[in-house]
Amino acid sequence: MNTIVRNARLPGAETAVDILVQNGKFAAIAPNLSATGEEIDAKGRLIAPGFIETHIHLDKSCIVDRCSSRKGDLPEAIAEVARVKTAFTAEDVYTRAKRTLEKAILQGTTHMRTHVEVDPGIGMRGFDGVLALIEEYRWAIDIEICVFPQEGLLNNPGTDTLMVEALTRGARVVGAAPYTDSDPQGQIDRVFEMARDFDVDIDMHLDFGASADQLDLEYVCALTDRFGYGGRVAIGHATKLAFADPGRFTASAKRLADAGVALTVLPSTDLFLMGRDSTCGHPRGVTHSHKLLHHGVNCSLSTNNVLNPFTPFGDCSLVRMANLNANICHIGSAADIEECFNMVTTRSARLLNLKDYGIAVGNTADFCILDSDNPVSAVAELAPVLDVFKRGRRTVTRAPAEMHRPH
Repeated sequence: MNTIVRNARLPGAETAVDILVQNGKFAAIAPNLSATGEEIDAKGRLIAPGFIETHIHLDKSCIVDRCSSRKGDLPEAIAEVARVKTAFTAEDVYTRAKRTLEKAILQGTTHMRTHVEVDPGIGMRGFDGVLALIEEYRWAIDIEICVFPQEGLLNNPGTDTLMVEALTRGARVVGAAPYTDSDPQGQIDRVFEMARDFDVDIDMHLDFGASADQLDLEYVCALTDRFGYGGRVAIGHATKLAFADPGRFTASAKRLADAGVALTVLPSTDLFLMGRDSTCGHPRGVTHSHKLLHHGVNCSLSTNNVLNPFTPFGDCSLVRMANLNANICHIGSAADIEECFNMVTTRSARLLNLKDYGIAVGNTADFCILDSDNPVSAVAELAPVLDVFKRGRRTVTRAPAEMHRPH
């Protein structure tokens, strides 16, 4: 059956249009379309492509009640998850990941890259629990797994074999966390080798710290050039850039742009974990992604952790993450606020190398209707998602809030 969305406002458009969805694709976009089918009146509201999580951890979400958070810093978070995950079962991971995944779907997310850790402590149980969700929820979201070693690779015998097994069984991206390894550059080397061997993209946790004196991103950029992997490498966090002086920041931005390495900033986690060592004047520790964009670096914003020691909060709203980022980074210009919206939609699609994304004739009809009429207002006012469509089929409906005035 055809679906026609009437009176739809596209990002950047000054007037409303109609959108015809046919066989799961955008078939026509124009004012006053002559078509038959189920009609939805958007009433001038914003129609946006589905939101994209580029960096989230489904496998260790919803465990805050099992962990303690006394210091609230990164080493404690890693240690607490390492302590409790030995008791994870595939069924437990599946149940918690499903809860988080459904939150994301209800917030308009239609694509997701989830980072899943493997090591001798957890084995493949986390991977198995998340893998089971991919086909089950294909009606609402496309999920890809990035396998990575949270507690080290070269210093953690058996982890390499498990990562290779995950790649053999369908992980489409390989990741890293070199700051937990006894040989950070050695871990980066091995991850690039795995990526080449399996022809998959790379997405690393990188430069998570409070000093820009030493940056692993420089080594990652060098290997990206050497392996010819420009456009296929992303790094997450890079909080060290938040502490870089202007000259170092600009040089790093230029290096990332030249190498074709993208960056995902995780505002909630980075804000929660950074600045713990300060007794006053706590730094925010969130890298200014909008300034990196000005230098040609592709960036995205994402949720990262939900209800665990890394981030004991989260409703999986990427509109909220865009708004939080704008607040943290003192973003006031309309153009940069709109880029916050782009960093959870079109720029995220570019990071994930999605080829069939966006509201254009011929593309797959993954989209949302938001209770706003433009991206800037959507971010500024935390516009709720009212409807979500995946491959042309409506997957979520939320009624607009209604006031009941006294008669």
